[in-house]
Amino acid sequence: MLAVAAAKQRGAFALDVRFDLPTPGVAALFGRSGSGKSMVVNTIAGLLKPDVGRIVHDGTVLLDTRQHIDVPPERRRMGYVFQDARLFPHLSVAANLRYAERRAAGSTYVSLDTVTGLLDLGSLMDRRTHQLSGGERQRVAIGRALLTQPRVLLLDEPLAALDGARREEVLPYLETLRDQLAIPMVYVTHDFDEVLRLATHIVLLESGAVVAQGDVAKMSLDPHLRSLIGPDQVGAIIDGVVLGLDSASGLTKVRVGHGELRVEAKNLAVGTPLRVQLLARDVIVSTQIPQRLSVRNCLAGLVTGIQDDDPGSDLVTIDIGGAVIVARITKAATHELALTPQMNAWALVKSVSLRGHSFAVPAAEPLR
Repeated sequence: MLAVAAAKQRGAFALDVRFDLPTPGVAALFGRSGSGKSMVVNTIAGLLKPDVGRIVHDGTVLLDTRQHIDVPPERRRMGYVFQDARLFPHLSVAANLRYAERRAAGSTYVSLDTVTGLLDLGSLMDRRTHQLSGGERQRVAIGRALLTQPRVLLLDEPLAALDGARREEVLPYLETLRDQLAIPMVYVTHDFDEVLRLATHIVLLESGAVVAQGDVAKMSLDPHLRSLIGPDQVGAIIDGVVLGLDSASGLTKVRVGHGELRVEAKNLAVGTPLRVQLLARDVIVSTQIPQRLSVRNCLAGLVTGIQDDDPGSDLVTIDIGGAVIVARITKAATHELALTPQMNAWALVKSVSLRGHSFAVPAAEPLR
């Protein structure tokens, strides 16, 4: 567990946060620009001292202003990846990595060979940093941070300075690190797609305060998140398991709750965890068992709630057996279907509208 409590007044802006992050996993600090995300991660790193605060990682107190404990940044063992790579321009990639390796304190649990393999840095080792693309520089920066043998890896909007192509280049490497290393990560972003791809836990920040936090499935239904991401991104994020290929449709079958989805996701072995996003705008609700439809996905469930969304629509939540999805329908449809909580319902969704990302379960214990 990484427990953070910190308050800091900086001019007219007041930061006052308190949250506990389960480890290992990827905790996303998510919010609009100016919400205090970077201040929080700098406080964890020891680069910003709060007026009042306490930070504890796995029983080790890193900061306690009341007890006058303030472990210096270089002794906190926090690997930090900034927006700009901040590599040494006069050194090669190999020399940048070896510099971090030499400065590491404690036992070595991430080797240079591991880093170069996971981040595909082998062909870059003899290059100078000015010869690298933006995506390559960030991969080297991540590798350098890992070689400090960190307790926690802090990433402050590491993809914000990259264009779309370079961003898509780096994201799979971050997914690999999450799935193959048990190093806790705190990931700062205002891009919800990065949260969807990487996070296991979300902390929502607004005007310097935590307004909500929890696992990704729970937070996908939180009204605070809906206000941040906008109506087109509202929906449920559920974790399922690959059952195999549906030979008739060529789609991948995924177990979610008590039902199955057919998703466009290729080359995934049976048993692979898969995270699926079902946007509310793409879900159709029926109060009868649907028949003779082209829609491949039909999930039976129980209506658990009906919330006002805007003057013309409602958000209907449906429990499909331990997983909850959400549909946006018109108020007229809510009335005509006579929807009420605890009634049976079927949720229909087209396979082409589903987004799936393979997602390994974090190891129970971090590497040390």
